[in-house]
Amino acid sequence: MTRTTAPAPVDREGDAAPPAQGLSPGLKQRHLSMIALGGVIGAGLFVGSGAGIAAAGPSIVIAYALSGVLVMLVMRMLGEMSAANPASGSFSVHAERAFGSWAGFTSGWAFWFLLCVAVGLEGIGAAQIMTGWFPGSPEWAWVALFMAVFTVTNLAAVKNFGEFEFWFAALKVGAIVLFLGVGVLAITGLLPGADAPGTAHLAGDGGFFPHGSEGLIVGLLASVFAYGGLETVTIAAAESEHPVQGVAKAVRTAMWRIALFYVGSMAVIVTLVPWDDPAVVEKGPYVATLDHLGIPAAGQIMNVVVLVALLSAMNANIYGASRMAGSLVARGQGPKALGRVSGGVPRPAVLASSVFGFGCVLLSYWRPDDVFVWLLNTIGAVILVVWFFIAASQLVLRRRTEREAPGKLVVRMWAFPYLTCAALAGMAAVFFLMAREEGTRVQLYSTGGLTVLLAVVGLVRQRAAERRAS
Repeated sequence: MTRTTAPAPVDREGDAAPPAQGLSPGLKQRHLSMIALGGVIGAGLFVGSGAGIAAAGPSIVIAYALSGVLVMLVMRMLGEMSAANPASGSFSVHAERAFGSWAGFTSGWAFWFLLCVAVGLEGIGAAQIMTGWFPGSPEWAWVALFMAVFTVTNLAAVKNFGEFEFWFAALKVGAIVLFLGVGVLAITGLLPGADAPGTAHLAGDGGFFPHGSEGLIVGLLASVFAYGGLETVTIAAAESEHPVQGVAKAVRTAMWRIALFYVGSMAVIVTLVPWDDPAVVEKGPYVATLDHLGIPAAGQIMNVVVLVALLSAMNANIYGASRMAGSLVARGQGPKALGRVSGGVPRPAVLASSVFGFGCVLLSYWRPDDVFVWLLNTIGAVILVVWFFIAASQLVLRRRTEREAPGKLVVRMWAFPYLTCAALAGMAAVFFLMAREEGTRVQLYSTGGLTVLLAVVGLVRQRAAERRAS
């Protein structure tokens, strides 16, 4: 990537345009803090981690720790740039400032596409839980209900989004903390009716690395994508009362949140339950653990938690997609109709993001074997593309900010530029591993095709803008 001379709507000092887009600073610090805390806990952690455990065995703890380090570095870099220049376009704005409008266009619209498809997937997942509770009810009706609720929520004042996320996040955090507490009691032999397992499940059944390095690699790839969603807090910060302080606080607490919720959970699960227990995949690792400990109604308890996680993700993704689209349009990189703001909310962008998400749901019914699968493969590695733009942008913008406005570096990337380069190398390694593995190769190539297409369109638009300006 090379920096171009294209004029950027966001100036070199970083006077971010998005707060001036007419968005209302309706999020309070408690909203932002809980969004940051709950954003790290998704349905992928509660359910999707089972496949990683089955592949890696107890070494899944190492896989989550390694990918967690990468995510912490990415969040630190994003936090540095977002605290210096809060913007609802977040990393898209930073990429544009670093490399030109094509980079902002590519990363922004790729992320919007990811969030919209994810909204549809989360709606389908939530509906499946509801049809399990209410047999005979149509799945599409539940999806339509959830979509309507969160579309209306996001069309109203931003504080409504903040309130929903505050309570959703509080429930998720409470559930994971309670799970960890029960798990620690069981491991230490202090939970009534449960014997301390010692290291039997860690050292037995094939040892700590039952499938060797290949299993660890599969677990690593599964864990990387479980961390998606952390970026929302930097988007939301632009609409908070104190954006700089909010981002700084969220980023500084990222380390213990990742260590506690992700790595801690995996350590508890593989210590208490045999990694090759079929229930770990079939029921999900958290349900399997609670069942193993004899906790009554474990499945239904976790279904409630997973439902909350899915609804929280739907709400957050509609919000994030609408703000990203609004920011892109405000910078001249999308249809002007999507950029209108009324009542402090980009309502056309909210509607467009919701309609696209619901369209993905319809495709899952109409074309489940081709178009929908293609959509899933296309978004498979988008989050890694976004992280790459974040790291590359920080590498450029850090030096520029040090020269032009050093006082804005409220949050600083550790050991710059060495850890930034290490993060880029780590992402390149993940791309390489995805290309090696048959299960992820199609996702990598599909995402690569989408990224190249967006980059070409972005470059054409940028060159056209340069010609008009000259």
